[in-house]
Amino acid sequence: MEQSGRVYDELLVLHVQAGDARALERLAARWQPRLLRSARRFTGHDEAAREAVQESWIGIVRGIGRLRDPARFPAWAFAVLRRRCAERVRVLAADRTHAGDLDAGDEPGEAPRGEDGLAIAQAFARLPEEQRVAATLFFVEQLKLDEIAEATGSPLGTVKSRIFAARKSLKQALQGDGK
Repeated sequence: MEQSGRVYDELLVLHVQAGDARALERLAARWQPRLLRSARRFTGHDEAAREAVQESWIGIVRGIGRLRDPARFPAWAFAVLRRRCAERVRVLAADRTHAGDLDAGDEPGEAPRGEDGLAIAQAFARLPEEQRVAATLFFVEQLKLDEIAEATGSPLGTVKSRIFAARKSLKQALQGDGK
């Protein structure tokens, strides 16, 4: 996200913390698409993603007053989302008799359209969860490495390793050489 967008988000967070309901509406309008896109990538399922985002907003609204540094909002919001998505994935896993790839109607995130978009979505869906989360936050949401570490509760070196491994897996999947 560009610098001016980050600064605007910080101002919105400060206004929300001061009790400004319109600022909360603006913050939600700006962040809803990002959270939903990431939740779809994290869960691989539209319904679970929507539920996770809804539950995340409840947590965000309840906890935003305790956020000391408004500049940390992106990492904090994605940490809330990641936890809710993990809960949704556990529920989905318990409900399914077998794990499968994406259904034809599931489209994680806002992937590019066409064959390339489908290949990218499928490659992301096949990544292990921890790599998929790190890669989504890095490549799609463009968070900084330290923000990803904060959002995932992982050491910086672990985040770097996950992104490296995800990049390698995605490259192999998209090149189709399987090596």
